[in-house]
Amino acid sequence: MTTARETVLGRIRDALALAPAEDTPVPRAYRTGRTLPDEERLALFTDRLVDYKAQVHPCTADRTAQVVAEVLRQQGATRIGVPPGIDPTWLTAYDGEVRQDSADIPAPGLDVLDGVVTASAVSCAETGTIFLDGSPDQGRRALSLVPDLHVCVVDLSTVEVGVPEAVARLVPERPTTLISGPSATSDIELERVEGVHGPRTLAVVIRTDA
Repeated sequence: MTTARETVLGRIRDALALAPAEDTPVPRAYRTGRTLPDEERLALFTDRLVDYKAQVHPCTADRTAQVVAEVLRQQGATRIGVPPGIDPTWLTAYDGEVRQDSADIPAPGLDVLDGVVTASAVSCAETGTIFLDGSPDQGRRALSLVPDLHVCVVDLSTVEVGVPEAVARLVPERPTTLISGPSATSDIELERVEGVHGPRTLAVVIRTDA
């Protein structure tokens, strides 16, 4: 008797056999290379983030530590996690407990943290999306998903106008996490529920001169 798995795989093999032998060119006529002045790009990015119910905290690079500490204080975060490659100067004004993450810590163990502070790889102003690529200053995906608060530091120089421009700056081989506001979903009655699949609160510290 044929199992469902065998039936599905058989259909895939049949479809592949009927497919053209040569690769079909994919038209890529979408807009690329768009730019905006810093002030306009910042305004667009901020508007999208706020629309997604994220907190936005613009600052100059020399005030990163003060702003990060203030955000953590406002959220009542006394124990935070950080990726191993984060800039240590970002945390000099924070007086709570800082735990460095590692692959040896099981994901459920991250639930004891009040929040996490990470950097970012690139962002898209048009969609309000932040890209993390698992670099040492961003850490593994679990670190940004398990704690209830994510404080993400974004340099304005890494904010692109649109998706094509942002994706072009990514390394395809790296694991990519896309963040558009705090985690949220809706039930059948369209009641918004936050914190189901990730952090309930997303605070974005945008360094306007970095």
